[in-house]
Amino acid sequence: MRDPASIFRERGLQVTAQRLAVLRAVSSQPHITADAVADLVRGEIGSISRQSVYDSLALLVSHGLLRRIQPSGSPARFEDRVGDNHHHLICRTCGAVVDVDCTVGAAPCLTPHSNGGYEIDEAEVAFWGRCPACLDAASTPRSRAPQAARTPTPASTPAKPQAESSRRQRDLRTSTRQRRRTT
Repeated sequence: MRDPASIFRERGLQVTAQRLAVLRAVSSQPHITADAVADLVRGEIGSISRQSVYDSLALLVSHGLLRRIQPSGSPARFEDRVGDNHHHLICRTCGAVVDVDCTVGAAPCLTPHSNGGYEIDEAEVAFWGRCPACLDAASTPRSRAPQAARTPTPASTPAKPQAESSRRQRDLRTSTRQRRRTT
């Protein structure tokens, strides 16, 4: 890989320790979230505000040095694989994201029935399913541990769609009101 500072200068970007650290963090862990970038950058250069991380990520995306993806129900993720039109495989169970090359070839890989007058230059496709590790875990007999011990931790549980979460909250409020009326 070419020297990032040279690439920044070619694109008219000021070279800063923060921007270089953000680029290194994303390069070291493809499909990383902004919060994880902030943690890595703090470990490398010390103090940096969350806003500086977000600003650096946005700048690097706008100059084509990083790519931003946002799978449904997940925070935005960033990668340094740019310039091609690859797609992603996303595990519904653990949230793992991996790259998958286009199956057809040149971007945009897919041809819509109608382009509606748009000049299409990219197609974003997300394939959803379960990764091999989650499939293996699902096929292994469960232990006799109590139910609470088998419940995934919030950090490993993929985000629930907003509609499902709202429905559960509404149902909980309704059942609470009904209990109050009967007492």
